[in-house]
Amino acid sequence: MALKSLLGVTAAVRSLHEEITYASRCDAKVLVTGESGVGKEVVARLIHANSPRSRAPLITVNCAALTDTLLETELFGHVRGSFTGAYRDRSGALELAHRGTVFMDEIGETSPRMQGLLLRFLEAGEIQRVGSDAVQTKVDVRVIAATNRHLVDSVAAKTFREDLYYRLNVIHIRVPALRERSEDVPKFLDFFLDQFSQQYSVNRPRLSPATLNLLSEYSWPGNVRELKNIVERLVVRASGNEIEPRDLPLEVLRGSPLQPTADVADQRATTVPARSASDALFERLVNGGESFWTCVYAPFMSRDLTRDDVRAIVRRGLERTGGNYRVMVELFNMPPDDYKRFLGVLRKYQCHMPFQQFRSAATNRVAAPPQQATA
Repeated sequence: MALKSLLGVTAAVRSLHEEITYASRCDAKVLVTGESGVGKEVVARLIHANSPRSRAPLITVNCAALTDTLLETELFGHVRGSFTGAYRDRSGALELAHRGTVFMDEIGETSPRMQGLLLRFLEAGEIQRVGSDAVQTKVDVRVIAATNRHLVDSVAAKTFREDLYYRLNVIHIRVPALRERSEDVPKFLDFFLDQFSQQYSVNRPRLSPATLNLLSEYSWPGNVRELKNIVERLVVRASGNEIEPRDLPLEVLRGSPLQPTADVADQRATTVPARSASDALFERLVNGGESFWTCVYAPFMSRDLTRDDVRAIVRRGLERTGGNYRVMVELFNMPPDDYKRFLGVLRKYQCHMPFQQFRSAATNRVAAPPQQATA
């Protein structure tokens, strides 16, 4: 089941739908902003699908998931022999999307050098592949960019080029957070219940009134992506025809302003103080025996976790191991051979932290004399 139009009936959704309609009628560049998980890619796909370019490809590139070198190759392509492993010429996304659209997600994560290359392309539309000394071709591509950052602040901080910002920000579409349109939550719940029931070939479960109330009042910090993941979990684990509050994840029960009933509180231990996502994942690693690759890395690559979440987990690991990354590999249930891969991932996504401060802190804890008891 594909989402062919916007879900929701609130004024915010109606306004968003109008903006998409206007953007679909022209070829102007579009900057889509909003929190992680609100559906910025859905907006880009709807713009493309309703535009005259709909018969040509829409190619999505996640700028945050690739290093500078790989991103340049992904966008512009490369020529044979330009680097180790380049055995043949390769077209990039901008060339492959000729007469179509390229959706550049997480544009705010690009480096100054990459921003310069993008600016040059937007001005001339010319493709110069990596390793080539000449322009290969000129393409007709519409660019839709998206970010969860406030690019105006990034421009002021000199981390994002002002000229590129104004090139991209011809049409600005802000996607509201789910908590700003809570009246639309039941619509999303119905849609994803139908979707996952069909996907897993199971009877579509019902939500009890109390469950629907809790889900409607929840703040949804992860927005639509979080809602989708929770509904999939509920459908997979549904043991009856009706989903009760006790079936909901702890984060929903803890995060809702409505207090769960006493029996649910007993069953789900909701009296425990609320924890952050990084705290919960760290306990799953250390106490639950889960691997870093499945518990942290996979959600991070799916953009369900932020860099700050990963850094917080790494920080706790360094505190636990006294700054020893090799011991942390074992602590996070990875084989010893994954040590270099683990460090490589942390450095690639700017999640690596200096270990010295944690080793000195551990030494100080060991060397500190015991405190005398006081009456």
